[in-house]
Amino acid sequence: MKLHKLITATVVTVGLIGAQAAPAAENPVVAKAIEEYLDFAEYGSSLIWPEQIPAEDWKRVHVVDARDAEQYARGHIPGAVNIDWRQLPARRGELPRDRMVLVYCNSGSLSAQAVFALRLLGLDNVKVLQDGFEGWKAKGGFEAHQRATKKSAGH
Repeated sequence: MKLHKLITATVVTVGLIGAQAAPAAENPVVAKAIEEYLDFAEYGSSLIWPEQIPAEDWKRVHVVDARDAEQYARGHIPGAVNIDWRQLPARRGELPRDRMVLVYCNSGSLSAQAVFALRLLGLDNVKVLQDGFEGWKAKGGFEAHQRATKKSAGH
């Protein structure tokens, strides 16, 4: 599986260099690499909800706020580093490979695009925080797991 991902990442990179910013639909090499990646992608493998992460596990997660610097300055998940979603593929060398990397934006839409690109580039440990920063706050932040567990135990 790792070899397949390395080949896919190499094909995508070579295709993008040769494409000179041409849309993927016009570049059959890139389109084929994406199709092959998606054939092996597991449903939900790149998504995680705030309530799935126990409070004590957050200290082991590398959290990336993929919003712009202004939004980050207004508020972010404590401990998060700020890397704009468009910069993440170019700055992937800054991301650890030995633990979960959790990427979020406001709702999960832009961070999902960045995570898709990172996964195509072979980073299996990268996940999108579903519902983003807004959902994280609404569900209780670091206590989302505890809240969800109490709700389900009460039913």
